[in-house]
Amino acid sequence: MSSVSATPDETVPESVVRTTVPVAMHPAPSLGAVVLSRIALGLLAMIALVALVLVIVLWQKVGGMQEQLARQSADAMAQSLEARTLARQAHETVRDTAARLALTETRVAEVTLQRAQLEELMQSLSRSRDENLVVDIESAVRLALQQAQVTGNVEPLLAALKAADVRITRAAQPRLAPLQRAVQRDADRLRSTASGDGGEALQKLDELMRGVDDLPTLNAVGVRSGGAGASALQNEPIPADAPWWKRILMAVQAEARSLVRVGRIERPEAVLLSPDQTFFLRENLKLKLLNARLALLSRQVDTARSELALVSASLNRYFDPASRRVQAAATLLQQLQLQVRTTETPRVDDTLAALATAAAGR
Repeated sequence: MSSVSATPDETVPESVVRTTVPVAMHPAPSLGAVVLSRIALGLLAMIALVALVLVIVLWQKVGGMQEQLARQSADAMAQSLEARTLARQAHETVRDTAARLALTETRVAEVTLQRAQLEELMQSLSRSRDENLVVDIESAVRLALQQAQVTGNVEPLLAALKAADVRITRAAQPRLAPLQRAVQRDADRLRSTASGDGGEALQKLDELMRGVDDLPTLNAVGVRSGGAGASALQNEPIPADAPWWKRILMAVQAEARSLVRVGRIERPEAVLLSPDQTFFLRENLKLKLLNARLALLSRQVDTARSELALVSASLNRYFDPASRRVQAAATLLQQLQLQVRTTETPRVDDTLAALATAAAGR
């Protein structure tokens, strides 16, 4: 593209001439082509430079992204480890919290129970005077009722009812008026039936047991009153002016007639009792009377009635009904049977019902 010119004064080598000759043969390029070519080369250089810059920038960005990804990956791993640690700690915390919660629930239940007991105690302590009065009367009446049922004596129960009546009168509370009327009704009923108390019946039983040995049996000929003929002979006076042989004859006749007695036997087994059997008969009667006494003491009225019925049957069967002692024993036994028949367990149902109503506050 460059041209070489030679002056006439200078000597040009032959080789140079040879090279330049052909160049001189082509036509010289124009100025526009040269500018265009230079612009194109500059554009290419600029494009290459820009591409290089872009490549460098992109490479730097990719390197930065790689570093950022590596850093983020490391951070993610660290966060994952930290999350696992936190999860383990949270699990342990939850387990400890569950144990503490169970312990807290147990303590809350204990506190609730203690609170209920405390409230009940406070309620019992904060009862009104009327409620305490009702409770005291109920306990006293129930205790006296148990004592009356065990011993058969209604006096303690009557005393408890009388004391309850006095305390209610002193309290002067209108709502306790039904309780006072019930107490008075039960006291009146117990007083009316007090005649059938066991004390008198026990005394009669003791009297019967003491007189069993003196009761004559049907076969006790020597003790019984003889027939009319025998009594007449025994009581017939011997004349004082009678001869001695006549007096002796009359005495022998009276003695002989007293050895023989003619009569009607309705119960042969009673007459044919031996002395030993008579002894055991009396002891058996005593045992039956003793069983009746124990039954009365233990408030077993049916057993006492059955034992007294057996004693009455034996008395009518084996003992002399014409004897005054047997008749008195039979009368006493009939009174005992009537008295036991009307005897019943002491009860104060009206008072207990009124106490329950008053305790309920109705």
